[in-house]
This record gives sequence, C-alpha cells and structure tokens, in this order.
Amino acid sequence: MIDLRLVRADYDAVRASLARRGIDLSELEQAAALDERHRNLTTERDALRHEVKELSKQVGLFKREGRDSEADAAAAESRKLGEQGKALAAEADAIADEIHELLLHIPNLPAADAPDGADETDNPVLRVENFDPDAYGGHQRVPHWEFAVEAGWLDMERAAKLSGSMFAMLRGPGASLARAMVQFGLDRNADRYEEIRPPTLVHSQVMVSTGQLPKFADDAYWLERDDLWAIPTAEVPLTSLASGEILDEADLPMRMMAHTSCYRREAGAAGRDTRGLLRVHEFDKVEVLAYATPEQAPAVHAEILERAEGAVADLGLAYRIVDICAGDLGQSHHRSWDVEVYSPGAGQWLEVSSVSWYSDYQARRANLRYRPTGEKGTRILHTLNGSALAVPRVWAAIVETYRQPDGSVTVPEALRPYLGRDVL
Repeated sequence: MIDLRLVRADYDAVRASLARRGIDLSELEQAAALDERHRNLTTERDALRHEVKELSKQVGLFKREGRDSEADAAAAESRKLGEQGKALAAEADAIADEIHELLLHIPNLPAADAPDGADETDNPVLRVENFDPDAYGGHQRVPHWEFAVEAGWLDMERAAKLSGSMFAMLRGPGASLARAMVQFGLDRNADRYEEIRPPTLVHSQVMVSTGQLPKFADDAYWLERDDLWAIPTAEVPLTSLASGEILDEADLPMRMMAHTSCYRREAGAAGRDTRGLLRVHEFDKVEVLAYATPEQAPAVHAEILERAEGAVADLGLAYRIVDICAGDLGQSHHRSWDVEVYSPGAGQWLEVSSVSWYSDYQARRANLRYRPTGEKGTRILHTLNGSALAVPRVWAAIVETYRQPDGSVTVPEALRPYLGRDVL
C-alpha cells in the first residue's frame, strides 16, 4: 500500500501521481480526511490520558492529607475522563481500520518515468526483434488449437470433461515440450536465482500482501473450508517468504525463482482470447522474484527484463518489448515492461512476461524490512518480479512458429537437450 506519511506530507503530489492512472480519487480523499480525523482523536485521547494521570496524582495527595471529599471528587472526575478517553480510543481504532481498508484499494504510485497514457493502446513499443510479418508460410498461419489437437498434443475436449471450459491438457510430445520448457526456464536462471518450490495454497494475508486481495478476489480460486487461496502466480508466496523478518542489507538483492502451477478464474475474459492456450484457468510458469533496496531496484528491474527477453530470444521467437503506461499499470505496479511473443497461427502478439517493480507497495503490506549496514533502524524493501518462462502462450508460439509444411514441428535448438529429439 502507499505510505500514509507521504499522503500527509505531500498530498497534492500523491494526488497528481495517482491522477496519471486515470482513476477515481475519492478513496484517496477519504483516506486523507479520515487520517486527519484520526490524528485529532488521538491528540484528544492523549490529552485526556494526561489529565487522568494528573488527577490520579491528586487523589493520592488528597488522601494523604486527609482531604477525602476532594479525593472522591477528583476520583470521580478521573473515571469520567477515563470513559471519555476509552470512547475516543475506540473511535480512533475504528477509523484506523477504515483507513487501512481504503489503503488496500488505492493503487501504487506510478514511476515518474512511466509513460503517460490511458490504457493498453497507449503503451509504447520499445523494440521489436526477429519479426518479419511476410516470412511466415501458410503452414505457420494455422492456429495451434487446430493442428495441435489433431496431432494429439493438446486435448481441450477431455480437459473440459474433467474440469470445465478453459482448462487444457497436454499429451505425449506436447506434454514433453512443456516439461522441457520449464526445465529450460529454471536452468537459465540458476546462476543467480535460488530455486524454491513454495506451496500453491496460501493464507488470505499472503494474497493481500501482493495486492491480489481484496481487489481481485473474483479472479482467484478460494477453498472456503480451509480459507486458503490457489495462487495465481508464484509471485504470491515468494513475496511473503520473509514477511515479518528483518534482512541484512549485505544479503540484498535476494533473488528467488519457482516453478509452480498457477490458477486464475479469468473472470473478465468472456469471449476474449479463450481459444486453445491463449487464456486458461491453470498453467505452469517459472517466476523470478527479488527483494532489493530502493537503490538496487532499478538495476534489478533491468536484469529481470534481460532474462525474460533472453529466454524468448534463445527460443528463436519473434518478440517485442512494451513499456506499460500509467493508465495500464496493475494495482501494485510502480513500473512495468511486458515481453510479448508473436503467434503466427493466432495472428497476434501474446504477453508472456510482465516485468514489474512494485517499489515498497507490496513490502509495506507484507512487512518486508531490511537493516541498512551500520544503522540500528530498519527500512522497507522493494520487490520486483517477472515471468522467466510462462508455458501456455510460449508453447503456442513455438509450435506455430516452428511448424513445417508436413505438419511436424522442429524443436528449438535450446530445448533439444531437454527433449532428446529434434522434431515433434
């Protein structure tokens, strides 16, 4: 969440920054007004507590001097003020809870260098690599949900029988290709990122920490009986890994990666990119994530982009880098770039990695702190993450791009050691 102290110190700047997102600012206005009321109440409460303390001293003094009637009067006044103080404290606590709830809904401040814009149509394309729209043959223009189903690599019908629409099942060479992609994604980041296999069911607070809750509850799977949530990405458990701990600055940046299954309801996806593997409820992904100091964060952000871009480049896919404008940033995002691959069969660019810097927004919610070298106090971390290899859409782009006239698919050279074969 955003820093309430910053709202107090420079409300106009915070308001102007959030206005770049094109959002309704009423929640910010309510939070600022309630914060002022909260501070006034706590001042009144503290003044009453001071009066009660002074009256208590007087009661003791009067009793020692035998002035019982005055002692009784002072004690009665003390009780009266004490009750008033309790009422003020209860009101202050209720307002604090209300402020906290509002802050959970207010998005992060966009970075100053995030481009201006209202939505995805305003996102600048920074560069396009390995793309020639005229280089694709007719055999590559066939969508994967047609030929991969015919080949027996993708079974949407039986997946729907088992779990419903927008679930997919990979079979035979298709499943082997997905497994190879996951290992490839892990291996190419193993030089600096610690591999972790976190739980894929997490407590509500873990979802709150990344900004998934409360705003995106309708897009998540909830196990009501156990009050656990199926993770939409490994970012969720990895972000809270050190929650409540104090890390040493010397150990930062702290880099992690995880391969997990991911679960998303895709509540707003009705009729949009729902064919084949373009948008599914369950999928595998390799995620990389880092804790960093504010000073380290820009370099780590660039590093994660380089790794996400390098993966699709190594696979020989056409791709582009998109700069996410202020109006298209996610709830928790401070600065983001998207890596998109070209899917010749689907005839569109597919986002396969959102490389994001969250500033201290998630860390404030998750209570992630570090102790700077040589200092006694602690500071809030910055979090960053990106998809190192998201299987479904990259799988689709691979089988469409490398499809041959005879219907076979040439395996990208980078994946051949994992598959032990050159052709599917």
